[in-house]
Order: sequence, then structure tokens, then C-alpha cells
Amino acid sequence: MDVQQTSRFTVTRSNKAVSADQRAVLLVDPGFGKLFTDHMVTIRYTEGQGWHSHAIGPREPFQLDPACAVLHYAQEIFEGMKAYRLEDGSIAMFRPEENARRFAESAERMAMPVLPEDLFLEAVEELVKIDADWIPSGEGSLYLRPFMFASETFLGVRPANEYIFCVIASPAGAYFKGGKKAVTLWVSEHFTRAARGGTGAAKCGGNYAASLVAQKEAIQHGCDQVVFLDAAENKWVEELGGMNVFFVMDDGSIVTPPLSGTILPGITRNSILSLARARGHDVREELYSFAQWRADAASGKLREAFACGTAAVVTAIGTVKSVDGDFTIGNGDGGIVTEALRAELTGIQRGTVADPANWVRKL
Repeated sequence: MDVQQTSRFTVTRSNKAVSADQRAVLLVDPGFGKLFTDHMVTIRYTEGQGWHSHAIGPREPFQLDPACAVLHYAQEIFEGMKAYRLEDGSIAMFRPEENARRFAESAERMAMPVLPEDLFLEAVEELVKIDADWIPSGEGSLYLRPFMFASETFLGVRPANEYIFCVIASPAGAYFKGGKKAVTLWVSEHFTRAARGGTGAAKCGGNYAASLVAQKEAIQHGCDQVVFLDAAENKWVEELGGMNVFFVMDDGSIVTPPLSGTILPGITRNSILSLARARGHDVREELYSFAQWRADAASGKLREAFACGTAAVVTAIGTVKSVDGDFTIGNGDGGIVTEALRAELTGIQRGTVADPANWVRKL
């Protein structure tokens, strides 16, 4: 193996890297989350020593003790972000500083050590550079998954004293099969995602684990995603299993549920708020009930609805199903506001649309 030093990282290149010809075949249709690059980043944390052993090496399994803390007490957080190949051949990332900031906030909520934001960014960028050949062409991207977990071997309910930070990368195509088509949602009546004082605003694995039974229920009803209502009154729309949600009214105004500690503060969500306001939309972060959603769709007051997140970017919502019946939003196939916001956001990400806020970070 070729070992070298770059910045703070010791780099060990894989001697089992996929060949260029084989990689080209794999990238024709990478799907989402099933194909991975040749390398990964690891940094270790030990109480009293801090962050150490910064390394980039071959992607390989972890060797964990059966008493590894994360397996018992679920101290784990992660992020999702993308790297893009621009038209001039350069590589860029979209607002990675926000991912670094949110990762730190998630760590604090889960009683984990905070990884310095500059080290987070350096780790992600170094992995992108070494595995740059895995970035798909066209509309594809390289999906990056930074994560951290408690690695100490012990049984006892307390924050761990040892952690591993890791970054892996996965070439990605469309998140939903069929690309930009409008998705169908199932409204969960029996399960909630988060409650006040809980971990809803942290990007931790436990939140997603708790949502899976509801997502399974959604699939059983022929839906793509589940949408959760609030835990206190089971009345107010909060978010989907993995995305934030927006509503577009007949007067051009846009409504999205407010951040109250139970909703993940999405980076795509924040970007949409800025873009929509710059386009002249009256954008309100306010409570919106499921009953009002149904009534507004029936009256025509609600013209469009869409979900947004790093993986799916912006996806129109066409039909909503629940135990009380189904309803369709607009023509059931999205709308001009949804498509305009999607086009502007993806254009900024890929360098084909002006970036006045300097959201794109070139490597």
C-alpha cells in the first residue's frame, strides 16, 4: 500500500481499489446508498487525549467488541452531504460548513465530544479528493456520510469515553425511483417521530430507527414516505421520515412547520427559505394542521406541496393517504413553484446558476 501524509491525515491508498473500467460500469446506474468508494476517513477520540489518529485508508469493516457502547446505548450521530462535478471539471460541495455546524450541535445533544468544524471539513474534503473518480457525471453526485459513534467497551449508562469519527462516500443517482415524479405520502396516526425535549433536532440514528415502523406502514399502503404529526396533539404537521415539508398556497405564499426542537433543521430547508424569499414569496414558518392541509387541498387554496432534503433535494408531493381517506394536491404532479425552486437550487449546487450567497465551496 502507498502511505503518505497530507494535512493532518496519514493516507494509505487501497491496493484493492476498483479498476477504472469496472468503476465506469458501476457508475452508469449507481442507485442510492448501495455502492461505495475505495477509501474512508477515521479519527479517534479518547477522553483526556482528545482527537487523534487522523487517517484515510481503505474502506473496510470495523472490529467492535460485543460490549461496544454504541451497540447498547445508541450514542451515534451522522450527516448527509454531496460533492458535485461541475461543467468545468472542478469539484464542489454545497454549504458543508452548515453540515459541520449541525454535526457539532448533534454531538452536544447526544453528550458526545464536539469535532472541530475545520477538522470536519478537512476530513470530508480529503476523502472527496482521494475518491474523486467516483463522482458520477450528469445529474449524479457523490453522497458523503460523516458519522460518529461511541466505541468504548463497557456496560453502564453514561456517556462513553472513546469515540470514532468516520466518513464514507457513495456515488448516487436519484433518491426516489423515477426521478422527479411526485411522491405519495402516508400520514401516521399511531407513531410520532419526536417530542419536546427529545432528540428531534439532532441527526442521530435513534430518530430514524423510531420512524421505520411508520415507514413500513407507509410502504404497505403503497406510499413512498411517511409524514409525522406532533406528539402532543397529533394534529400539526411536522416532517417526513427523512425530509422537511413545504406548502405552496394559491396567493404564492409558502408555509413550512417551524423549528421547535422536534424537527430537524434541514440545510436544504434553510436554503429553500432563502431562495423563496428572494423570489418574492411570502414565506411563513408556522403551525399547519393535517385537517387544514386536507381542507386547503380540497378547496384549491393549496396549489403545491413538496419535500426537501440532501438526498432527494426537492420532490413534489402528489397524493396524501391516511386512515380517513386520500386526497390529491393540485394536479397530483407538482407545480411551477416547486420546479422553479428545485431548478434554482440544483443549478446553484452544480454551478450553472448564480450563487450570490456563496453557498458553493470548490475544492
